[in-house]
Amino acid sequence: MANFLARYFGFEEHKTNFKVETMAGVTTFMTMAYIIFVNPSILSLAGMDFGAVMVATCISAALGTFIMGVYAKYPFALAPGMGLNAFFTFGVVMGMGLSWQTALGAVFISGILFILLTLTKIRTWIFDAIPDALKYGTAVGIGLFIAFIGLKSAGVIVANEATLVGLGNVLSPATFLALFGLFATAAMMARKVTGAILWGIILTAVIGMGLGVSALPAGLVAMPPSLAPTLMQMDVMGALSFGLINIILAFFFVDLFDTLGTLSALSSQAGYMKDGKLPKAEKALMSDSVATAVGAALGTSTVTSYVESASGIGLGGRTGFVSVVVAALFLLSIFFSPFVAAIPAYATAPALIIVGALMISAIKRIDLDDITESVPAFIALITIPLTYSIATGLQLGFIFYPLIKIIAGRSKEVHPIVYLLAIIFAARFVYIG
Repeated sequence: MANFLARYFGFEEHKTNFKVETMAGVTTFMTMAYIIFVNPSILSLAGMDFGAVMVATCISAALGTFIMGVYAKYPFALAPGMGLNAFFTFGVVMGMGLSWQTALGAVFISGILFILLTLTKIRTWIFDAIPDALKYGTAVGIGLFIAFIGLKSAGVIVANEATLVGLGNVLSPATFLALFGLFATAAMMARKVTGAILWGIILTAVIGMGLGVSALPAGLVAMPPSLAPTLMQMDVMGALSFGLINIILAFFFVDLFDTLGTLSALSSQAGYMKDGKLPKAEKALMSDSVATAVGAALGTSTVTSYVESASGIGLGGRTGFVSVVVAALFLLSIFFSPFVAAIPAYATAPALIIVGALMISAIKRIDLDDITESVPAFIALITIPLTYSIATGLQLGFIFYPLIKIIAGRSKEVHPIVYLLAIIFAARFVYIG
């Protein structure tokens, strides 16, 4: 078996071995395992069953990551995406007033579209046409949005009639513990502790339980919760009747930027990029496409590649066996549902804030000296958190970008696809007022 794995994944070719690949897989899992706690916490706010979402999260992550490892043979892990789950709950369900079943239908349709567009390579062409300013501006905006949600969940930010938002009671037990968790997580990350975000969640929750701020878990290990509350509950016809533009395209573009941006960064770190392109890109994209469709059928939001995979790559992981290890660990996680269900919101809030802080690093890639690039990027990144909608911010950015380029006499710099999208999104705003 060891010899078969070495040959199949190319250990010798990539100058690695079974031990290094295994440790890299464990490391990657530790850095992204927080999604097991956080994803059900966010989607349950949309009315979904916490236990079922937790199982769907683990299974969809395991499936997508396994396909990535065995089919694409890359050391990239997948799971329901942060930002995408926020858009699902706060943008589609709460913001647009749709049911979570309809939102799942939109995710399922977007997954099928991803599969078709990946097979025809259109997905890559679309990505190449989108201006970098909007790609990175959207990433920063999602980071701010996630951090805002975390601060709100922690009670640090509260509603204020005079100023819309204000400072909450930072000395209340839950809020104080959330701030402690934020500090502890940041400190561990500064000390380069593997799995710092996960350890931060666990430490904060355990302290809170010990002080009586939240209840103790009913146990540690148990049979997995039932998938029945979310399994095959997606309302595909409902999503189609509401309109492709409003929901499905929003899921499509958010995931498009997220996945291809992450793959580009990870591929550069691992040394896979050749002449600015990723070999086997279609296989890598197919992995998250299939996982997204299956994940929606199971009961979770869009599955995407995780930048936390960089931790395993940094440890020396270079082959798809890293992903196989991660997939196995995600499957084992479904048996720890009692502890996961007992994790309170104040313990997961620091993870949201930290992930948001990490995502704003993309702002360095925006040409801030070029007003035709920086203003559309800023419009996108600032309106995402302030309108509580990733789709709205993204669409406003698309409208502003070609308009400013035209006024500046630089219309030829804009790809025709961007003009088309700008017209579509402008028409949508006219339609909904």
